[in-house]
Amino acid sequence: MDLRTEHTELVQRAIKQDEAAFEQLILLHSEQLYRTAYVYVKNEQDALDVVQETVYKAFISIGQVKEPKYFVTWLTKILIRNCYRVLNQQTAATDLIEQIPLKESSREEHLDLIEALSHLRKEYRDVLVLFYFHDVPMKEIASFIGITLNTVKTYLKRGREELKVQLGGIDYVKAQSSK
Repeated sequence: MDLRTEHTELVQRAIKQDEAAFEQLILLHSEQLYRTAYVYVKNEQDALDVVQETVYKAFISIGQVKEPKYFVTWLTKILIRNCYRVLNQQTAATDLIEQIPLKESSREEHLDLIEALSHLRKEYRDVLVLFYFHDVPMKEIASFIGITLNTVKTYLKRGREELKVQLGGIDYVKAQSSK
């Protein structure tokens, strides 16, 4: 049995109120949930609170999952909504992005990327983070955010272009536009 089939079966069991299956699913995705929450709320305690609230909301509404293959997208949607709720409750202005889980980059490059992402429009930032850092397919991003697939592609393209400019790739952008 492959991993995808096993995952689908776990989701189907969880939908039928199998608590052990739900627990296994959460354990499988807990690290990704935490990293995503941390990207948005920017501190450990708030991220843990968001994950806890997400797990609770997912548990009580697991029956709403229509397609088991979209479980992770559904769970991520709950998580991001909880992140925005926490951010809206905070009194101080907070950037949405502090840490993206990059594997092989210097700290300076990492900080530059975070800074550049924080200056993008929310729509571009969300699509770029979901696509590049969480490997969510474009179709799922479209469904998740409630926009068309072409809009996702447009946001990815415009977001990348803005990042190039902000990260000092101005010459690259000018060279591309003169072709």
